[in-house]
Amino acid sequence: MILFSIDLFFKKQNKIMYRYLCGLVLFIISIHVSAQTEATIKNGDALIYYRTFGSGTPILIINGGPGMNSDGFADLAKKLSEKNQTIIYDQRGTGRSKLIKTDASTISMKLMADDLEVLREHLKIDKWILLGHSFGGMLASYYATLYPEHIQAIILSSSGGVDLGILSYAGTNISSRLNAAETASLNYWNKQIANGDTSHHARLQRGTALAAAYVYDRKYVPVIAERLTQGNPVINQLIWEDLQKIKFDCKPKLSGFNRPVLIIQGKQDIVEERTAIRSHEAFKNSTIVLMDKCVHYGWLDASKEYFTELGKFLASNSISR
Repeated sequence: MILFSIDLFFKKQNKIMYRYLCGLVLFIISIHVSAQTEATIKNGDALIYYRTFGSGTPILIINGGPGMNSDGFADLAKKLSEKNQTIIYDQRGTGRSKLIKTDASTISMKLMADDLEVLREHLKIDKWILLGHSFGGMLASYYATLYPEHIQAIILSSSGGVDLGILSYAGTNISSRLNAAETASLNYWNKQIANGDTSHHARLQRGTALAAAYVYDRKYVPVIAERLTQGNPVINQLIWEDLQKIKFDCKPKLSGFNRPVLIIQGKQDIVEERTAIRSHEAFKNSTIVLMDKCVHYGWLDASKEYFTELGKFLASNSISR
């Protein structure tokens, strides 16, 4: 009985070990498939961290902010990498992208656009598709005024626009989407943070109050709240100051741009339809898609329609590599 018990024990252990090894192998394979590249490149004194997923037509996903990293866009990148190569990166000074110092000499729209060009050259991509979300749409539009020859197509997802028109209404629209309790909570935690409480708890409470303005279905509030904890207010302020300094307006330089552009956003977005129309007028070969019951994150509020529209657009603008 003792020998039998020992033998049975080892047989059980071998089965457990076998399952463990199988699971480990599958896990390693899944990592290899989903994240093929993870590296850092140098642009002057800036170190820019990036990740790639999948293979096929290269799509650079430019996240919003400014002043946030790309972690919140990894799931979107993985989804779109089923038929394409997707690239996400941490904008300069955020996440795993490092700067020696953070001031007006190291944070500007021109430097951020040049980071994209350095990344494109590093990856040996001739042309790519840009998917710019929120502020990322503003950066994608700006990049198009500097390096149009390297763009296959553009997707503007809830884009902040091609000029500074959004500044006239965005704050009001965000406030109007919050109820009294959320407004009170936001004001309280803003004061706490201003008084020196920069803990994750304080930032998360602030994010939870603010996140309701960005989604139609409030079950997504926790996801957006966590993302809002990442914001770097110094970088955010520097970028908005630079946008005003350069009198950000891409329209004149986009007059000759004729690559396809998809402009997609929610009907209830904090970014108003007039901003989408201005982009539509600037990009001559563009189409607007407005999704109902959807605010600022189409892939959350209107997932089916969002990915259907992106899928059709990407299929018609694929690149053979």
